Amino acid sequence: MTAWLSAGILFTFLAVAFILVRWGSVRCIGNTPVRTLTFIAILFTSGLDVGLIMFPLTEFAGYADLSASPEYGFANPLAIEFGFWGFLIWAFYFLTCFYFCVIEPKVGFFELPLVKFINNLVIVGTCAFTAYLLLANLPWYLPEVGDGETIVASFYLIVFVVIAIAVYSSTSLRYVRFLSVATTLLFLGLIAVMGLGAMVSTENGAVEMVKTAALLGDYFGNIHQFVLPLNDYHEFYLLWWFAWSIMIGQFTSRFVGGLTTRQLFAAMLIVPSIPVGIWFSVLYYYHANGLETAGFYNLAMALVGITFVINSLDSLVRLYTDNLNLTVARLGKVKYLLGNIAAMSILTMLFKLDFLEIQWVGALVIGLFFACFGYILLTTLKPVMNIKANDEKTAVDYGKIELVN
Repeated sequence: MTAWLSAGILFTFLAVAFILVRWGSVRCIGNTPVRTLTFIAILFTSGLDVGLIMFPLTEFAGYADLSASPEYGFANPLAIEFGFWGFLIWAFYFLTCFYFCVIEPKVGFFELPLVKFINNLVIVGTCAFTAYLLLANLPWYLPEVGDGETIVASFYLIVFVVIAIAVYSSTSLRYVRFLSVATTLLFLGLIAVMGLGAMVSTENGAVEMVKTAALLGDYFGNIHQFVLPLNDYHEFYLLWWFAWSIMIGQFTSRFVGGLTTRQLFAAMLIVPSIPVGIWFSVLYYYHANGLETAGFYNLAMALVGITFVINSLDSLVRLYTDNLNLTVARLGKVKYLLGNIAAMSILTMLFKLDFLEIQWVGALVIGLFFACFGYILLTTLKPVMNIKANDEKTAVDYGKIELVN
């Protein structure tokens, strides 16, 4: 698996470099273009899930334990955490977003029946894994509900309600847009509240917070270390990002509003990494100073994490139902809601029972990358290479898409 993953990563970064050199001035326009800030909100909330909120506080100590994991010794725990979530790996999303916005209309690879089936299998499986992550982490963030370790009936109910809300939200892209912007604002509010709380809890808190954030410099000074997997855990993260990459590219490509390729690259790598870096700095400050998060802060993080899950799920449910023509218009709202809620609930339990692994999904996506590249070389290389900055293009229509104002 490591060799397969490494090959996929190297291919991805080489493809990104080629795109920036060859098509850096091409203007990218999706079939439901929105303003750039709205696009970034949709990208941020759809492209991340509950792990952004819930994982860091459980992981810093492990990254600091060099006796158990000496491979982390080149950087501090904050930089390691950021390396697993920020900047460079957003290039995966950039590659697929550009592909579906500019190249796929000339290729049609994802319209091939077998590819379409595998693609939707990836989307459905990753949806369920997102819901499973919420279920698995609720005991840690809401210990008041149980004993802090066991998944109790209340947590199953919470996840079921989240799935139901997400499926309902997926019935209209207007709901998706609204939730994306609202969740982004909630997340920024959480950062502000917890950051202010940390600064007033310690002496010279503002200065110390800035010093903590400066530790992120270790990431940029050692960015090459994060290209290939450091260990099995990093490998899990990278395969997880691959699992998300194709479907996030398909979904976000719809909303690109005329950015050039280089501008899209900057928007997708730099802009989302800023709040991620600030958030991780705040959490690391709590960890390093032994500040307590129990009570209000844990509840606030759990609520924001839940909204991230809803945003991710509604985007992905919308995507695979459009791809499979299992839309509200065709099935009716009741059948659409019941069918998707049942499917997501059952698949979530399969992850809970260790019947499915997200690593398998990531490995499958890498296979799709290579297969798509081979298909282009064999069938549509000339029209792809003839793409120019002034081309009139229309994004592929993945089902009937509503206009989002």
